[in-house]
Amino acid sequence: MKRPRSLISLSCARAVMVLTALTRFALPLAAGASARDGARRAATGPLSVHPDNPRYFADASGKAVYLTGSHTWASLQDTLPVGGRSTSFDYAAYLDFLEKHNHNFFRLWAWESTTWVSKDSRNALISPLPFARAGPGKALDGKPKFDVTRFNQAYFDRLRARVEAAQDHGCYVAVMLFQGFSVARKSRRRKGTPWTGHPLNKSNNRNGVDGDTDGDGDGYEAHTLGNPAVTRVQEAYVRKVIDMVNDLDNVIYEISNESHGDSTEWQYHFVRFIHEHEKHKPKQHPVWMSFQWDGIAGPGSNRNLWKSPAEAVSPARDDRDKSLHPYRGDPPATNAGKVVLCDTDHIWGVGGNVAWVWKSLTRGLQPIFMEPYKNSLWNPSANIEAKWDPVRRAMGHSLVLANRMDLAAMTPQDNLASTRYCLANPGREYLVYLPSGGEISMDLSATEELLAVEWFDPRRGKTIEAAGVRGGQQRTLTAPFAGHAVLYLVLAGSQQD
Repeated sequence: MKRPRSLISLSCARAVMVLTALTRFALPLAAGASARDGARRAATGPLSVHPDNPRYFADASGKAVYLTGSHTWASLQDTLPVGGRSTSFDYAAYLDFLEKHNHNFFRLWAWESTTWVSKDSRNALISPLPFARAGPGKALDGKPKFDVTRFNQAYFDRLRARVEAAQDHGCYVAVMLFQGFSVARKSRRRKGTPWTGHPLNKSNNRNGVDGDTDGDGDGYEAHTLGNPAVTRVQEAYVRKVIDMVNDLDNVIYEISNESHGDSTEWQYHFVRFIHEHEKHKPKQHPVWMSFQWDGIAGPGSNRNLWKSPAEAVSPARDDRDKSLHPYRGDPPATNAGKVVLCDTDHIWGVGGNVAWVWKSLTRGLQPIFMEPYKNSLWNPSANIEAKWDPVRRAMGHSLVLANRMDLAAMTPQDNLASTRYCLANPGREYLVYLPSGGEISMDLSATEELLAVEWFDPRRGKTIEAAGVRGGQQRTLTAPFAGHAVLYLVLAGSQQD
């Protein structure tokens, strides 16, 4: 058995592993080296659903792309907690943070309203917004009314600059278009509603556009197709976003963060609208629909996601269908023809654990994390919560391993491993998670050849190479360390150090 080595601390010269048979390579990161020189790869053309394995996107070269990373609330617009201290979000430092943890994806959060209301009814002020405050007349906040036929170019310039900067750091970006927490209070515990600061509140715009057609004081109807005037404003805004970033390769469009359950057809409309508008543009990008939630108007269902025209989805625990509930402890594999971005935001909020990352990877899912990052919505000067560092590191480690594999050829194969967490191209390559470590029984009958064996220790970030194992039958392997473990098997002779 060879001595342990760190997955992300070897020198690049010693860490490169050329996998000649499958034309793959691994490049664990040197201490202090750029992640772009290692496991992360710069975007090479817009992503598209992989034609052979729709669990993953493919880049322009046809290589399957695994996405994982942290996202946080203040990454695009400035937020000022009312009564709190104003601190600008340090976007450059955030990108460095993602690079440090070897993340290659995040959501660029967008907020539609000038205000946001927290669970304890504290308010935050948000700027800039996409529409010009040109007046005449005063909005409910005493400032000039919005003209929803005119755009605030500063918003779109910032959007483009941030997507470009992310591309320079080797990150794909989900450009969020709409925000469920900007049109309604979402919970009866909230005493206020962000709708009072929304440009489509008829009291806030000079154009007479009304997103609250039932007059109940919340703007749920703004995320439906019920008012054509609202939809036309939203379509113009989406066109503007697309026109600003269409030439960039690292873009995914996210329709909305947690709009209410009745937003389904509205979200489907905008998925199709993006596809149609980009059809005539130089580049076409994928669209993502995430879980619908609301504590007053009611949530959606995971089935709305599977039926959607979106290429990517983020499911959640679904209280109305217990068969779709297990995304926390036992995330299910899916064959729905969608890329599944398994987002803690819709499963825990801020939450997750290391086991969840590895379970997601071996089930063909791509884990992303709702990040309580410093300069966040309510604690502008707060430090990052260190307790989440293991989850951050696990996502970075999972990306290194995903990029080593011929991911396009691998599918969840629970029946091949006694732990049931197995991603495999039977006979050639296997990635297995052992939640409790110890022994695992593997069905290796798909090949008579010798398989190289590596164990990865998630707690220490260490890889241990072990003696190879010959296939042809059921085999038992034992982790060489205590605690949970990751096992990687690949056809011997297809790799060399």
